[in-house]
Amino acid sequence: MDEERALYIVRAGEAGAIERVLRDYSDKHRATFKFEPTDEDKRKKLCEGIFKVLIKDIPTTCQVSCLEVLRILSRDKKILVPVTTKENMQILLRLAKLNESDDSLEKVSEFPVIVESLKCLCNIVFNSQMAQQLSLELNLAAKLCNLLRKCKDRKFINDIKCFDLRLLFLLSLLHTDIRSQLRYELQGLPLLTQILESAFSIKWTDEYESAIDHNGPPLSPQETDCAIEALKALFNVTVDSWKVHKESDSHQFRVMAAVLRHCLLIVGPTEDKTEELHSNAVNLLSNVPVSCLDVLICPLTHEETAQEATTLDEVPSDKTAEKETVLKNNTMVYNGMNMEAIHVLLNFMEKRIDKGSSYREGLTPVLSLLTECSRAHRNIRKFLKDQVLPPLRDVTNRPEVGSTVRNKLVRLMTHVDLGVKQIAAEFLFVLCKERVDSLLKYTGYGNAAGLLAARGLLAGGRGDNWYSEDEDTDTEEYKNAKPNINLITGHLEEPMPNPIDEMTEEQKEYEAMKLVNMLDKLSR
Repeated sequence: MDEERALYIVRAGEAGAIERVLRDYSDKHRATFKFEPTDEDKRKKLCEGIFKVLIKDIPTTCQVSCLEVLRILSRDKKILVPVTTKENMQILLRLAKLNESDDSLEKVSEFPVIVESLKCLCNIVFNSQMAQQLSLELNLAAKLCNLLRKCKDRKFINDIKCFDLRLLFLLSLLHTDIRSQLRYELQGLPLLTQILESAFSIKWTDEYESAIDHNGPPLSPQETDCAIEALKALFNVTVDSWKVHKESDSHQFRVMAAVLRHCLLIVGPTEDKTEELHSNAVNLLSNVPVSCLDVLICPLTHEETAQEATTLDEVPSDKTAEKETVLKNNTMVYNGMNMEAIHVLLNFMEKRIDKGSSYREGLTPVLSLLTECSRAHRNIRKFLKDQVLPPLRDVTNRPEVGSTVRNKLVRLMTHVDLGVKQIAAEFLFVLCKERVDSLLKYTGYGNAAGLLAARGLLAGGRGDNWYSEDEDTDTEEYKNAKPNINLITGHLEEPMPNPIDEMTEEQKEYEAMKLVNMLDKLSR
């Protein structure tokens, strides 16, 4: 009945009546995602009627009501086949200001129309293969980039940027050709990086360093959503960029990595939004060539260096193992380098482990990122080793028992998911400079057997990668306990009583002959 009434008014009514009936329909079906199959034909005709109304010269409020209903109806894939035509797509492009190359966004009254048109395009492109083909024909990606350039520095039109970026993400997800076009022809990498800079209000203090205000306000919900969409679009653009070919590429990726470092050090309006923001930043960092990830850490300024020296002097001299990592003014410092971003990644990884589910999607990206960073950058590896595998003191418990990061990662080494246990073992192996004896010290032979067997290192040795030759320093507690540590379980065990001590001479002779007979049988 709703569709019949709306269709009758759309066909015969004037703009005011159309606006009222469509607003009522929109209010009633705002949360509708499943539709009655019996009304499918009526919804198709209503869509066609709305497109005919949008061609006319009608008030802005009526256009918004038409587009809201069209957005709701476009959730149904079945009705999009007859209405997804080139002419109808062009109507939406015109309303979204995607056709005018030199038109500026000055009329604030038109913003709701632009936003609703972009929402409609998102639904239609996602649900219709015909719309996806028409997007290529109409060069929609270039039009979206042009619209982004018009509004990239204007904060009061975040909704337009957000849905423009979402549509760009969908196009680059559905068409690999568009990824290449965005990367090279449309200069999508610097454009989307600038969108992130604008969303984060970044102020550069050096070529690849930004000012961080730890006491500043969190990002607004609109800025956070815009940044998340930009991160997702950038992921698609850079998904095949594991290798840098030109110096200009290296510079662009370093700038992007510096922006992502800033992203990791700020928070969103809620804890969930912050985690979503950081999760997308981690995914994108996985696409950055590992040679460019050195910008995640940066040398301290002269003032910070002086503060670090003061802090180091305050650490007791007998705590030499802990003196290299200090916390001063919310800044994690290691060997004169600012390690805040790496520390955030480490905490993010631990939170994902603690969730206890969806390890493959949620945990493996950050573990893989930290592994590659540790393999390529010595300071990052040493800092992570200090945090994850500090010098052993108490070895009374098995390596997998406990609540430290090391305990949690060792437990993952025997996880049922092959991909999860491989990357967890690989991370610990890299922190140990791919030395078998060092890995076994922290994990025990039983937990490490899978990795060692896969690498052909069950008999010991080290991996293929080169690392610095600085030696691990064992604590006195570990040195004293080492002779009694069970190499299989990796923990201290009390000496077992010798069963022969309680045997009589006759029993010993009997057991000896039994052994001789078994060996003889085995040799035969």
